[in-house]
Amino acid sequence: MGKTVLKGTAPHLALGRQGEEAAAGILRRAGLRILDRNWRQGRLELDLVCRDGGTVVFVEVKTRTSRERGGPEGALTPAKQRSLGRAAQAWLAAHDAWDAPCRFDVVCLIARDGTFSAEHYRHAFDFTPSVDRRHAAWQPW
Repeated sequence: MGKTVLKGTAPHLALGRQGEEAAAGILRRAGLRILDRNWRQGRLELDLVCRDGGTVVFVEVKTRTSRERGGPEGALTPAKQRSLGRAAQAWLAAHDAWDAPCRFDVVCLIARDGTFSAEHYRHAFDFTPSVDRRHAAWQPW
């Protein structure tokens, strides 16, 4: 994990960056290819966008120092899932990738004594916003 902190960087932001770096390593070792890191469009953000074979994988990274208050898993609220879904839609539109199958993964990390313990949850949640009561707009296939 390392103790390098950029001057002026808030400790929680430095921890988040270290967690994202650790998560990227975990994903690479699992055979995923990193396509984007900290991708943004307006207020929307994706921590990591990867490719797992032919599947685009949107990865949310949650890093904490303890499991108190629900740990990292507790931070993936329904509102956060909706925000990630909107960001994924924006990424797909920006990369003309609507035809690719997609999934949402979450990597949860606990920092302790200079190391991370991690869990990688594949297909952690579904995102199916509806246009109206009968039609879903997530992906047009």
